[in-house]
Amino acid sequence: MGGAVSAGEDNDELIDNLKEAQYIRTELVEQAFRAVDRADYYLEEFRENAYKDLAWKHGNIHLSAPCIYSEVMEALDLQPGLSFLNLGSGTGYLSSMVGLILGPFGVNHGVELHPDVTEYAKQKLDFFIRTSDSFDRFDFCEPSFVTGNCLEIAPDCSQYDRVYCGAGVRREHEDYMKSLLKLTKITRTGPSAWETKKILAVSFAPLVQPPRCESGKSRLVHLPPPAVRSLQDLARIAIRAAVKRAIRQEAASGSVGGPRTTPRLKRRRVRRRRMETIVFLDKEVFASRISSPSEDSGCEGPDEEPREGEAPSPAEARPEPPVNLLREKVLGLPLPEPLKRYLLYHRDK
Repeated sequence: MGGAVSAGEDNDELIDNLKEAQYIRTELVEQAFRAVDRADYYLEEFRENAYKDLAWKHGNIHLSAPCIYSEVMEALDLQPGLSFLNLGSGTGYLSSMVGLILGPFGVNHGVELHPDVTEYAKQKLDFFIRTSDSFDRFDFCEPSFVTGNCLEIAPDCSQYDRVYCGAGVRREHEDYMKSLLKLTKITRTGPSAWETKKILAVSFAPLVQPPRCESGKSRLVHLPPPAVRSLQDLARIAIRAAVKRAIRQEAASGSVGGPRTTPRLKRRRVRRRRMETIVFLDKEVFASRISSPSEDSGCEGPDEEPREGEAPSPAEARPEPPVNLLREKVLGLPLPEPLKRYLLYHRDK
């Protein structure tokens, strides 16, 4: 599944295309998508394909198409403080975006079948925390990944506010998973009542059935217990929140200029491919056609026209890197250096 929107030249242009096609509809979801660069979750030799609206698979590593993830994020209706379980968490791309919305008091767990993919997700998460300025712009709920079969989750695990499973589930597991072969939103409306809403026609590979041990018993997957934050960690969260509030107040009063930006160039319009998609789900066939507006082959200039006889230089057209105001504020506080590094989560950047 994929190919519903044109490819982007970078992460922002991909998000622009998803917004234009109404796959991304809310500001919260848009912010999360822009904050996590999809290319960072690709292997280096495949990064040129990161901004296409296509799924990617290499060995056990798999990423769904951006249009699928955007529909998932919108359907989950995420809010700060909720608990989230990602069944088949893969690279951790979706879990990282979810964590930006859940905030420091949410719960963010993932179960992945393949140990090598779990390790890959942990490496990508570490890279995001160490290098991305988005970590400082948001209050992040760090995902925890465990290896195992999601059909063998221990019965004593906590229930979650939101659960996502990106795979097909056999009928005998419906009561266990409450999932179908289509991307579906299921909401509990009572102790034994459920409301089901079909979100998007899509075909997922079925879940891998758990093997049996020699003893005949399955290997239970134990999810992390609810974490209780230390007073020191709570103080760090509170101080960072207070600094962010001060930055916003200063920006509103004009005391600080905010992140440095330049006039945004209008994106090149790319011809939408007229495509027909046929998806086989169970014994039904769903066909959809996505048509596109006409091509505008020109590359438009900046929003503000340059004065006659004056051409913008390459340096003027190139956006300056954004300023991490939180980091600058913390480094300017009259505090011991070890405490500053603690407030910045010991991030080098």
